[in-house]
Amino acid sequence: MTLKHCLILLTIVAVMTDTMLLPFYPQFFSSAFDMHSSEHVGFYIAACCFTVMLAFPLWASLAKQVNELHLWVLTQIIAGCLGMYCYYTTSLVEFWIASLLMLAFKSSLLLIYPFVMRLEEKDNQLSIAGLFSVLVHFGGIGGALLGGIVLQGFNPKDMFLIMPASDAFQVMVCIYLIVKLKVSFKAKNSEEPVHSEPDTISGNKGFLVKLGLISLVFYFSAHLISPFFTVYWQAISAWNNALMSAIVYAIPAGIALVCLAWTHLRPSNYSNVKIINQALMIGFLGLLLQGTQEAWLVIFGRCLFGYALYQVTVRLDLILFNVSRPEDYASDYSKIHVYQNIGVIAASFAIGFITEHLSPSQPFFMAMAGFVLSAILFSWAFKSAADSKREVIETNSEPQTIN
Repeated sequence: MTLKHCLILLTIVAVMTDTMLLPFYPQFFSSAFDMHSSEHVGFYIAACCFTVMLAFPLWASLAKQVNELHLWVLTQIIAGCLGMYCYYTTSLVEFWIASLLMLAFKSSLLLIYPFVMRLEEKDNQLSIAGLFSVLVHFGGIGGALLGGIVLQGFNPKDMFLIMPASDAFQVMVCIYLIVKLKVSFKAKNSEEPVHSEPDTISGNKGFLVKLGLISLVFYFSAHLISPFFTVYWQAISAWNNALMSAIVYAIPAGIALVCLAWTHLRPSNYSNVKIINQALMIGFLGLLLQGTQEAWLVIFGRCLFGYALYQVTVRLDLILFNVSRPEDYASDYSKIHVYQNIGVIAASFAIGFITEHLSPSQPFFMAMAGFVLSAILFSWAFKSAADSKREVIETNSEPQTIN
């Protein structure tokens, strides 16, 4: 297996095992710790996002001195030990501390994405961005299904036996690559492929801030409906077992896979800006349908929402890498990742309150407002972008017309 293939495998394993609990946190805390508060679940998810938000830029900075493969060996060994502690502890406070520390070390694997993008030429970055978006979604499918199976037939804490097993596998893959490629401990930029210097606005920090604000609002809106979606589905549908809930929850992941295949078969002639604007409108409709409390409309709405989620996340990432230099990919991506996590944290706090005090459909309508605000911010950011730089930002990897 090549380096890129091994990194893709690591991504699939990491996403699948690390997202097992995401659709089932309310059920997990209820079963494992007799904690039934919706606000507690919201606070915990927010704390998870806050931990990753703080830790990832530190790993991005450390990766300038230490090769990522060596770094991942150390971080995943520690994460695996902390996962085992989460399995054995009966204290809710100790679980919080150990699981958050575990996530801090696991967040180093986020470096895989900019690592692979750095290995690719600009012309192939759309495909790679789409591939990683699908890997995240596809891993979400496996994670949701695996979590549903464990929750259905085993002790919920058994998920914290699966996580350390995946960490051990990741360590073995990294050691295999280190030995095969004779990778030194220190990072060496001279070993990376030589790229021609693109015409970018990487030095324009103001643009990165604008892109970050758009990401913040979009990720807030998109994640507002996630934590309690399985609970919502079980309340409105006759097919309300854990496995079926996981399948419906994972529909956007399946749509992302279809979108990737369609992109390869029928490349778009539209600019990233136009595709994002169209996707936000489609996502708005998908959220509206999910809030109807009619099961078949919810399923159709999940399909539309999945399309929008894929297009916006991929195109925002592509814009970021188009305006950044290869040597800055990790640091610039970590900055945008901070904004994304602030949005997820805010959504986690908000959803706990909304679920506790408002109607079950309210998160969908608040997310709709967030999509509208995202479109407004996006139009504002690109209206103020310099015309001489606009084509670099908007263009896809394929030849296309800028609209």
